[in-house]
Amino acid sequence: MSDIQLNLFNDFPSPPGNLIPTNAKIPIPPGTYNNIAELTQDCNQCQRCGLAENRTHAVVGRGHLQAPIMVIGEAPGQNEDETGLPFVGRSGQLLEKILASVNLSTEQDVYIANINKCRPPENRTPNPDEMAACIPYLLEQIRLIDPKIILLTGATAVKGITGDKRGITKIRGQWIEWSGRLCMPIFHPSYLLRNPSKEVGKPKWLMWQDMQAVRAKLDEIRNNG
Repeated sequence: MSDIQLNLFNDFPSPPGNLIPTNAKIPIPPGTYNNIAELTQDCNQCQRCGLAENRTHAVVGRGHLQAPIMVIGEAPGQNEDETGLPFVGRSGQLLEKILASVNLSTEQDVYIANINKCRPPENRTPNPDEMAACIPYLLEQIRLIDPKIILLTGATAVKGITGDKRGITKIRGQWIEWSGRLCMPIFHPSYLLRNPSKEVGKPKWLMWQDMQAVRAKLDEIRNNG
């Protein structure tokens, strides 16, 4: 082969897969990853947005890898950034109790992830560019886990997945069909920590109604499957 031919081949760019972690302009098409382990490796090297600069760990997910229910939150906090696991602080402890109240667990039924994998400074809400850079990873997680039901905790998760900009108090507890999957917006556990009343009509009471509906829907799907 001539030197001219070799130089022509050398001028070709590297395959897109090698650039995925470092450039938000390069898409992550469906089917990029074979499993969550591969995705996690790229997330830990990712530089697709500025949140990577200050992370301790990328926070990818935890729970059952064939879970029928997927819980999606907003972004990691300090505890999550330190451990590399989502929902491990006070909100996470409450989430585990909420799931257990309707006989669901991350060991058997639930996989937990976030819209963003890296902690925003001061736990602020991720901005649109940060969400857009990270959402392809989440879409791949959804494809790989293949849940029947997705619980969207808080308005940011709802907006990030469905594009719906309504407040969580207006749409919580309502089933939404998205990409052939059933989604339900629910209160974020941190909101319940700030509103601890269990009175009828209060957020904790409403969450109990929502989780009972989720449990019933899962049982219906399993019985009809």
